[in-house]
Amino acid sequence: MTPFGTKMRDLRAKKGVTQKEMAIALGISPAYLSALEHGRRGAPSWPLVQKIVGYFNIIWDEAEELQRVAESSHPRVVVDTTGLSASATLLANRLSSQIAGLDEDDIRDLLRQLAEMQERGRRR
Repeated sequence: MTPFGTKMRDLRAKKGVTQKEMAIALGISPAYLSALEHGRRGAPSWPLVQKIVGYFNIIWDEAEELQRVAESSHPRVVVDTTGLSASATLLANRLSSQIAGLDEDDIRDLLRQLAEMQERGRRR
């Protein structure tokens, strides 16, 4: 599952619609919508995100957040460390090899740490 898939499922549940009903309204196949929700397809296109925003009557700030979530929902990530330090390459490889063994608490902790580092970097 991707962050976008989780968000879509939550929005559908709140509206009380099935994948099939939503897919028909958006002009896409139910199979494609299911694949998006389950993380078997990459991030949706901007035009599809706009259709989803309209379908759910999402306001501006929430629409921007949905776009950010969509952009960060590629189920197959490639990290190019060309030109970075050996430590950066080690980090990318270690995360790649160990992510499947991390539990949700570990993942949330790593995400929190990255967010804190990013915030410290902005303040400099």
